[in-house]
Parts: sequence; structure tokens; C-alpha cells
Amino acid sequence: MGEQAVALAKAVGYFSAGTVELIVSGADTSGKSFYFLEMNTRLQVEHPVTEEVTGLDLVEQMIRVAAGEKLAFTQDDIRLNGWSVETRVYAEDPYRGFLPSTGRLVRYQPPGAAADADGIRTRVDDGVRQGGEISMFYDPMIAKLITWGPTREAAIDAQVEALDSFDIQGIGHNVDFLSALMQHERFRSGAITTGFIAEEYPEGFTGAPLDETLTADLSALAAFIGTVHETRASLVDQQLGGRVRPARDHVVRLDGGAEHRVSFALDKVTVDGAEPLSFDADYVPGQRLVRARIGRRQRIVLVARDGRSWKMTTRGATHRARVMTPSVAELARHMIEKVPPDLSRYLLAPMPGLLTRLDVKAGDKVEAGQPIAVMEAMKMENILRAEKAATVKATPAGAGESLAVDQVIVEFE
Repeated sequence: MGEQAVALAKAVGYFSAGTVELIVSGADTSGKSFYFLEMNTRLQVEHPVTEEVTGLDLVEQMIRVAAGEKLAFTQDDIRLNGWSVETRVYAEDPYRGFLPSTGRLVRYQPPGAAADADGIRTRVDDGVRQGGEISMFYDPMIAKLITWGPTREAAIDAQVEALDSFDIQGIGHNVDFLSALMQHERFRSGAITTGFIAEEYPEGFTGAPLDETLTADLSALAAFIGTVHETRASLVDQQLGGRVRPARDHVVRLDGGAEHRVSFALDKVTVDGAEPLSFDADYVPGQRLVRARIGRRQRIVLVARDGRSWKMTTRGATHRARVMTPSVAELARHMIEKVPPDLSRYLLAPMPGLLTRLDVKAGDKVEAGQPIAVMEAMKMENILRAEKAATVKATPAGAGESLAVDQVIVEFE
């Protein structure tokens, strides 16, 4: 393909770094059926994967060429080594149909650049910092995560581990989706097309699936974290009554109904009476990123307190775990679940953005599918439509206003 790119550059009189885009036909197993799309007279955001597998600094070469220097190598000098994968970390929310998300980066802790004993490399290219703001006026890209491995599978596995370590708070982002994609068998096998999202998530993205092994490991880690907090609470001075020792056994209930009984003995953990596994984790109250080794498995989990539960984010999804003693777990079965409020009477802003148009007023009757308002954010125009026939009661928001996510735009009777 290098010869075709050179020929194209000569044809248009372009002599600098550029990117040729093409599409490949999966029907031709020879790999020769590729079709030209366009040429960009600059480096594209995907250039790090080329740098990783060739060892070349493309930005350096671009600057040298711009300064009038000739390339110090030819096409025949370039050798490809290993595999590289790049994902784009975006300020868009896959749980809301990939709508853009704006706001302040309350927390931004990307995984650090690293290379392990096996040569696996992790690299992050970004231009944001913690405390910065993602506005509605620019592209939603936050960072590029690049991994290199001797095989495609190793590079993909490195992506999953690095994404587990990506801590972003304050805005919606697509880290969970990227992790789910890296784990998906269809992607790992290479049988992926532009219709992947529509075909694999027809009802919308809800997070990566949770298998039994991960459920058990999260329960063990949640019980450990709960025990650390119980231990600290038991050491508070001047408590009424005798000192309460932390429980040895716990019942961990995850959202979705999964429940596990966990017990610790020295450096071993037992889940549901199965064979004890070695357990090693460092955690202090308030710590966000927890690395644990359970048996032969390493888990990297983002942990946050959520009322009486723990939010645990790993492997492409967030799970809520409630840690209880066996007696409390038995009583909890009789608690009445809180019913969420009915919001069907409201048109809510699906994302932060600018309300550019409001097509209804109080007293108007609307039909299902009728356009009601238009919002703009991150170069995208979004038409909001009525979900059912109704009469407009009030319009708390007006055209020209900047709206927060879930802000009421229209109230129906």
C-alpha cells in the first residue's frame, strides 16, 4: 500500500506527512481489495499505532520534511514489529446512545505510560488535565490510549487492563464501552464491521456482561473493603458499650440479584464454600483504584462509596455491592424497594448543551414522534421528539439557554 500512497502524493503534488484512508473488503481474504476514500494532508489521530509497530516518530519526520530534509530511510527499510491497538476515550455517554457529555473533569487519572517484563507497552496521548472543562464547542476526544504487544491478543488484553485503570469523574465517557468492545469475541476474532454497535447492542449499551468468576471476585473484594471500614470504625475511641469486632463472614449482594457468602482466614478467601483462594490487596479508606490478586487472577477496580453500597467499576461496567452480615442480609430481604419517580410527563435534556429551538408552548397538543426542541453540543444537532400524544403544560426552558443533563425542557399534562 506504501507504493499506492506515494503515487497518490505525487499525483496531487503533496510532499509531507499525510494519511490515506481506505476501506477493506472482508470478502477478499488476500487483503488486496482495498478502496481509496480520501487523503488528509496531516497526521491522523491513529498515527501512534504506526509509530509503535515501526519504531518511527512520525511527528519528528513530519517536522524534518517541512524543514526541507530528506527522509533518512526508504520503504524497504521499514520493518513491522508486533501489534498495536488504539482507542479513543471520548466525552460521550454510551449509556445514553453515545450522546456528548460536557462539564468539568472533577477527576482525571489516566493509566501511566509503562512497559512490563514481557515488553507490553502502554501509552496515553492527551491534552486535558484534572480540573479542566470539556465544553460543547469542540470534538469530544479526551485522550488516546495506545497499547503494544507481540501479538494482537496481547495488545488487546493490555487495553482492557489499562482501561480498568482509567479514572474519569464529572462527565459521561466511553471507557466502559471501549472495555466491552476489547473483550467482545467478535472484535477479538476480527469479524467486525461498521454495523457492530447496531447489531450487538440493538437495545442500547448497558455495560459489559458479568460472568460468575468476576461476580465472585468482586464480592470478595467488596467484603474485604467493607471489613477495612468496619475495622477502622471499631477503633474509634470513647464508643458506648463494648468494642464491636468486625464480622468474619459477610453476605455480598450485587445489583441484578447475585449474592455470595464470603469469609476470610489469614490470607485466604472463601466464596460460597468453594476452595479457599489466596487473596492480596492494598486498600485504605478513600482510595479509588484498588489492585487485588485473587488466586491467579489480577483485578483492577475503581471503588466509590454509594450510600450503604460500594460502586465497583471494572471490565466495562459498574456494579453496586452491598456488604452485610448474614443476619442483616436475612432481614434485608423483607425491605420494600423504593420505586423510582415517574418522569414520563417531562421532556428532559438528554445531554448538556444549547437549546437552539423550542417548537411548542403551553396548551399545544403534540403527537408521538413530533419534533419538540433542538439541542446542539459538540458539533452535533439533536432533534428531541415527543414519545406519545400529550398536551404541553409548561415550558420551563427557553431557546438560547444552556441546559444541564436531565434539566426539564417541557412538562406535559
